[in-house]
Amino acid sequence: MKYIKWPFRIAGRRVIKTALAVFLTSFICQLLDWPAVFAVITAIITIEPTVASSIKKGLIRFPASAIGSGYAVLFIYFFEDSPLTYTLAALCTIITCYRLGLHVGLLVATLTSVAMIEVIHTNLLFSFIIRLGTTTIGLIVSTLVNMFVLPPNYTKTISTNLEGLLKKTGEELEMIMKQLIMKDGMTNKREIEKRFADLRVTLNKTEKLLEFQEGEAKYHHLDTETKKLFAQEKRALTQFRLVHYHIGNLLNTPINSVCWSRSECQDIVKMVETLVSFMKHPDDYKASAYRQQVKVLMNQFWESKRPQNKTEGSLFTPEIIILYELLSIYNLIEEILKKKDQI
Repeated sequence: MKYIKWPFRIAGRRVIKTALAVFLTSFICQLLDWPAVFAVITAIITIEPTVASSIKKGLIRFPASAIGSGYAVLFIYFFEDSPLTYTLAALCTIITCYRLGLHVGLLVATLTSVAMIEVIHTNLLFSFIIRLGTTTIGLIVSTLVNMFVLPPNYTKTISTNLEGLLKKTGEELEMIMKQLIMKDGMTNKREIEKRFADLRVTLNKTEKLLEFQEGEAKYHHLDTETKKLFAQEKRALTQFRLVHYHIGNLLNTPINSVCWSRSECQDIVKMVETLVSFMKHPDDYKASAYRQQVKVLMNQFWESKRPQNKTEGSLFTPEIIILYELLSIYNLIEEILKKKDQI
């Protein structure tokens, strides 16, 4: 298997598919004795992360290319091969595509428009038809290659990202709690904020991959087990978003001090460390132990509502804020761990 996988490590699936689309497109154009450059440009740009995206954007790029070709023919007729022809063809193509909302096809249309000026010499109508034909070849070939050759599959990357998120979120939570409760001088706030930003980036990337995979499912049938896994991954990502939100609340809430004793603070930190251990090693998750921790936190939460703990002028004490956010995180992480335990 390692000998089969090595080309993907060097180039990547999308690069290999682009190369194949370029070869097939230029080969077909050669058979038809048509200039391949416009078809190749279209084929390169049309290879998208998903088949759905290739088809959707291809339907926009075709009329955009027709507009660019039309302007090239029009201005060659009036001004022949001159600087004014290049300028007007590019300018009018950009303006028209922008006004018509063909933003995705604007680049390929402009490239087609200015490139045509150099090669058109006679029979402008015939040249225009050929350009539409080569554009169509590039669109069709690249879409078919994207659909049937090494079809996009992001499930493994999504699963890896979610596993990494579980571990890194736990580490982030542990660092924040030690900083808030124990005033751990070894914890660097800048590092905490950087980790928090990195988690958000990973969440955004994973969300984008889920969107790609969902679009891909329209063209490649998923078996029942894969559909179930995909639904669980979507749900897990939503829960991670909420966990990230609650961690952000902990990170951004100004808390100067807590009225808990040192022993109480250490108990809460130990509970968080146990939670983090489950997040780092989901296979060790024990529902009974987890629920016991939640019960202790709930008791602590109600105990923290003692009148003597309330800060003057504030509806919520620092203790209540910390425990509320922790309980919310516990509830969300429990759902994630239970789902992983069922897979």
